[in-house]
Amino acid sequence: MAYRCDICGKGANAAHTVSHSNRKARKWQRPNLQAVRASVAGQVVRIRACTRCIRSGKIVKAA
Repeated sequence: MAYRCDICGKGANAAHTVSHSNRKARKWQRPNLQAVRASVAGQVVRIRACTRCIRSGKIVKAA
């Protein structure tokens, strides 16, 4: 299963961590994903959503 938001599709981003001597090592910048119980098409399902989608109201949390 990919590390990806089920709502917007945001995923991991490849980048470099750069030392003072300008040596570069690979690192991954990952989105802040949360497991949320949400109402999707009238059913309650567990999805992985990024905090940006949760905060902006793109999902409806199930009680």
